[in-house]
Amino acid sequence: MAFTDLLDSLGGVGRFQLIYTALLLLPCSLLACHNFLQNFTAAVPHHHCRGPTNHTAAATNTSGAWLRAIVPLDQLGAPEPCRRFTEPQWALLSPNTSAHEPATEGCKDGWVYDRSVFPSTIVMEWDLVCEARPLRDLAQSIYMAGVLVGAAVFGSLADRLGRKGPLVWSYLQLAVSGVATAYFGSFSAYCISRFLMGMTFSGIILNSLSLVVEWMPTQGRTVAGVLLGYSFTLGQLILAGVAYLIRPWRWLQLAVSIPFLIFFLYSWWLPESSRWLLLHGKSQLAVENLRKVAVMNGRAEEGERLTKEVVSSYIQSEIASVRTSNSILDLFRTPAIRKVTFCLMVVWFSNSMAYYGLAMDLQKFGLSVYLVQVLFGVIDIPAMLVATTTMIYVGRRATVASFLILAGLMVIVNMFVPEDMQTLRTAQAALGKGCLASSFICVYLFTGECPLLSLYPPDTQGLMGMGFASVNARFGGLVAPLVTTLGEFSTILPPIGFGATSILAGLAVCFLAETRNAPLVETIEAMERRVKGGLSRKDPEEKREEISLQQLGASPLKETI
Repeated sequence: MAFTDLLDSLGGVGRFQLIYTALLLLPCSLLACHNFLQNFTAAVPHHHCRGPTNHTAAATNTSGAWLRAIVPLDQLGAPEPCRRFTEPQWALLSPNTSAHEPATEGCKDGWVYDRSVFPSTIVMEWDLVCEARPLRDLAQSIYMAGVLVGAAVFGSLADRLGRKGPLVWSYLQLAVSGVATAYFGSFSAYCISRFLMGMTFSGIILNSLSLVVEWMPTQGRTVAGVLLGYSFTLGQLILAGVAYLIRPWRWLQLAVSIPFLIFFLYSWWLPESSRWLLLHGKSQLAVENLRKVAVMNGRAEEGERLTKEVVSSYIQSEIASVRTSNSILDLFRTPAIRKVTFCLMVVWFSNSMAYYGLAMDLQKFGLSVYLVQVLFGVIDIPAMLVATTTMIYVGRRATVASFLILAGLMVIVNMFVPEDMQTLRTAQAALGKGCLASSFICVYLFTGECPLLSLYPPDTQGLMGMGFASVNARFGGLVAPLVTTLGEFSTILPPIGFGATSILAGLAVCFLAETRNAPLVETIEAMERRVKGGLSRKDPEEKREEISLQQLGASPLKETI
């Protein structure tokens, strides 16, 4: 008997599961706000050099005529953002002035910013323009570095201390560091606070996912996984609305951070995963939690009949498997498994790099950043529906490869669309981003079904198998802003980088075996035969492995879609 059988006897997908899932997915939706927050808090407004301070009129008067005397024009006839005349050129105010090239210099006295759309951003506050512009992308990379570190820290804590404790702490840390980000007045303090916020992203996602699937019976896990993906999309739409209503960056930072104090307070009510408690010898507390679940689901009588012995009997096989632990090196020891590992590393890294590369610099499309944020969020909805359908009826490998290659082609082709066709360029980029968002959902499932997680006992799979694969995604997210800075040298470098890596990931998927309707495996030997194609799906030995897994109860990450 499996632990999911016990959940079925206590009401299956009942009132408890619905409320529990809703309370965990709500914070996940607001996490998207923090991921893409710098699209608004670090927006770069139109700007030009401030006039020399020794010329009072030029320094204070920003009318077109005075501006023409102190700032040269670029090729499009707009004021240069990073250069000014060394001396005001009053002669340029006369239409009969002959052409000449006055000497120019950098913006020694600061900049004048257009505050009509964004009253304040970190770019305005700390002058992150011209030579200092790469610091803006560096701040986003520091945030993604926090996400990477958080994946290792909170993943390890979740396996040792349980899911609830690290989750509750992550809510508190995000609320406190988010408020601190809005309070501090230096760029270095801002980056440190953002790093701490990034750490909590991994703590919340990993533990929320574990709690949802470990309290959800098998038949409800597919829907829960899809809802998690849509909650992230919902967060992008929420961010567009909140950012439109709250323009100053500090107030916007507060608006998306303070709700996590509410999540922190009600998270104390959330029960720890009884499955984790049983695997770690805390049977009495597990029984108490299960009885509360039974009451909420209207199965109080079944809950009263539960004892430590009865509950433990549902998970004895998993308790035995915990005693045999494998090393992360097992992912590289045998040739077939090593091929799967490297392919998935490329897929996770490239998918994440291209996704965040497109989604974190919305101003380059020339349209309203609020409109682009909404479009990018809305396009994810049909894209994920199509991906889910094709995964079920066509297969995992074809779906992931097709979406990744299509996204890469969209990004590269977008380079050849004229800049004055901003609507077409934005729509094309939104479609590419939708493909990347959909492939993310597919990759989670594909990785869970590929022969990686089976190497590890049930309580450590999150850290060792899926955790190892997703760490590569965090590296991709960290690199994405750095690739964006290459645009300072050539505008074609970022799209080529993002497009090429996405296509490369799609090709890497082609080297993986299809997992749709294929039984899961338990041993390294069986995985070697599966990867090498040595066993057919109807092979008696593999059938016995499938029956064994059904008796033991597959792990949460394996029991999706």
